[in-house]
Amino acid sequence: MEERGTYAQAKSLRRPMSPPEARLWNRVRGKRLHGHKFRRQHPIGPCILDFYCPAARLAVEIDGRCHEDPERLARDRRRTMWLAARGVRVIRVAAVYVRDELDGVLAFIVRVVRERLQASAPPPPPPFGRSPSPSATGR
Repeated sequence: MEERGTYAQAKSLRRPMSPPEARLWNRVRGKRLHGHKFRRQHPIGPCILDFYCPAARLAVEIDGRCHEDPERLARDRRRTMWLAARGVRVIRVAAVYVRDELDGVLAFIVRVVRERLQASAPPPPPPFGRSPSPSATGR
């Protein structure tokens, strides 16, 4: 029952975006950021993530001034640890950077997405025409 409430809350949050969120969404939606898919206001457990790249298991949170409050900082740390325990990396970006340094923010997001995808990629196959050594096959 709790999860259904989270999904309904996430859906209700999809309409009103802050200006920094809208600015970032305009650049990442529809695979506009180097072909990487992002979702907005995506629920995972009790958390609703501002932006989420499922392939990289990456959450991007846009933090306004309210996130400077000590109680809010503690809450954000708990959420980040909870998500990390489930394999989701969280990056936090101050709203002012989205406003003033959007290209740098996008470059940072792309770099983290690529790092996450490389880390989770299977090892490359052996070069064409080579068979594994007999010791590798157990013969």
